[in-house]
Amino acid sequence: MNSNEIRKKFIEYFKEKNHTEIPGTPLTYKDPTLLFVNAGMVQFKPYFLGEKDPPARKIVNCQKCFRTNDIEKVGSNGRSLTFFEMLGNWSIGDYWKEEAITLAFELLIKVYKIDKRKIWISVFKGENNIPEDKETEEIWLKVGIPQERIVKLGIEDNFWIGGPTGPCGPCSEIYYDLGPNVGCKRKECKPGCECDRFLEIWNIVFMEYFKDDKGNISLLPQKNIDTGAGLERLSMVLQNKTSVFETDLFEPIINAIRKTQCGIRNIKSERIIADHVKASVFLISEGVLPSNVERGYVLRRILRRAILHSKILNLPQNSLIEAAKKVIEIYQSVYPEILSKQADVLTVIENEREKFEKTLEIGLKKLRSELEKCKLENKKILPGKMVFDLFQSYGFPLEITKEIVREEGLEIDEKDFQERFKKHQEISKIGAEKKFGGLGVVRDYNMVKLHTATHLLHAALRKILGEKVQQMGSDITPERLRFDFSFERKLTKEEIKKVEDLVNQKIKEDLEVKREEMSLEEALESGALAFFKEKYPERVTVYTIGDFSKEICAGPHVIRTSELGSFKILKEESTGKGIRRIYAILVK
Repeated sequence: MNSNEIRKKFIEYFKEKNHTEIPGTPLTYKDPTLLFVNAGMVQFKPYFLGEKDPPARKIVNCQKCFRTNDIEKVGSNGRSLTFFEMLGNWSIGDYWKEEAITLAFELLIKVYKIDKRKIWISVFKGENNIPEDKETEEIWLKVGIPQERIVKLGIEDNFWIGGPTGPCGPCSEIYYDLGPNVGCKRKECKPGCECDRFLEIWNIVFMEYFKDDKGNISLLPQKNIDTGAGLERLSMVLQNKTSVFETDLFEPIINAIRKTQCGIRNIKSERIIADHVKASVFLISEGVLPSNVERGYVLRRILRRAILHSKILNLPQNSLIEAAKKVIEIYQSVYPEILSKQADVLTVIENEREKFEKTLEIGLKKLRSELEKCKLENKKILPGKMVFDLFQSYGFPLEITKEIVREEGLEIDEKDFQERFKKHQEISKIGAEKKFGGLGVVRDYNMVKLHTATHLLHAALRKILGEKVQQMGSDITPERLRFDFSFERKLTKEEIKKVEDLVNQKIKEDLEVKREEMSLEEALESGALAFFKEKYPERVTVYTIGDFSKEICAGPHVIRTSELGSFKILKEESTGKGIRRIYAILVK
């Protein structure tokens, strides 16, 4: 049974059981507690909490998910992924434990025809003043699971919550026994063991509690069912494979990688590239761009990890692009948006590869040299200064350095790294203090960021409205910027949004803000914008932001655009004939 059939049968089964199909959300769905959607229940939180009425009491869907907690595990086993699809059914104040268990068991045994002798179950044993779930155990016995295949586990394994706070509850997990040849060969091996014998394929959460930001647990206004069955793992079982990477959701990507190889084989590296490229395709298709903050940082981390492992395999430069094309081919019928964004996706991946590869080899040589030095001196910890230098000079994310170092049997001085990183963040603030004097460092830093934002705004206006746009003046306070420019008419709502979006795009791209001193003549010849030529001295400072903006300016500015956060235009108005004015702010 191929993965498309598995997905389709799940949805159809629950629709026949009077569930309403609700579309999944983007990975970047707004939830203040999460960077990415990590489970199907995220969009349903307001319904579980009783804050909103649901569109239906019984729901089924397929949700794209991204989890960062398994990044370092990817490749080391046959089941850990960053991107995956979660098939789920929900009851919002409708049916409860017995019906949820019966529905799941019937689908697995009668529709997917899984051998029920291979099914094991875990239930919540009771912990932290939350009672043991005896009712669930009795239901599983009733549907035909023998006592010896029911395991009782604690909060870490059998109590689910989708974030630091929110709806939660005890759960019952359904496992598939892959057999003793896959496991640790212990006679008493069962779910909860750290070996790979038992594969969790479905989790049924009995969502009846709420956890607040102080860790307190209270009852929800209604009882809810939240389930999740991993499509990749179901495919692994139903296609009789030993890992998710052998299923039809990964095999074409792995094969595309192998076609570009030159004799070197490393299964772990192949898996890392396949998973990380797939996740990157979906993130980029939703507008996430590599940067050093939040979502962009996660994307940069997995892309650079994929690039690093492509180097380990000695793959050609087009290997990630070929893998990405295969991802789009696999998913385009289910998620057509990734096909429509193909050009953007491939461009971002290629740009990040070019950016990282320029310094990767030099950085790796320096790191390996330092590791050899540590070994010769019998040191077990790599200094934080070296880790920070790799980050600052060569773009090595902390986690990539940690991974390489650990494979060599060493650790890093992470505390020293974090201290150096904090000092790095203060550079712009110190520059602000020198420029603006006694206004207070944080306040001044806001002005520095807004100053840089005016450069981005100016460039965006010229890109969207044309090069006839010229700066006519500006004013910056710690709270907002005001920018005056030449233009004959009022901007449309669409033009304002295009300008705002373009500025935010350049912020997300984490562009370097480069400072250079040169003669006024050299500056003008280089293409730097200068609209107040009579005020400039013979030697000037030029600030260049990537290949997007270049202006003569006294500064100061931030080091990288990612420091700015998010740009928002508040107002656009006229200040006189042919002059328009924009007010804008930066938000975190």
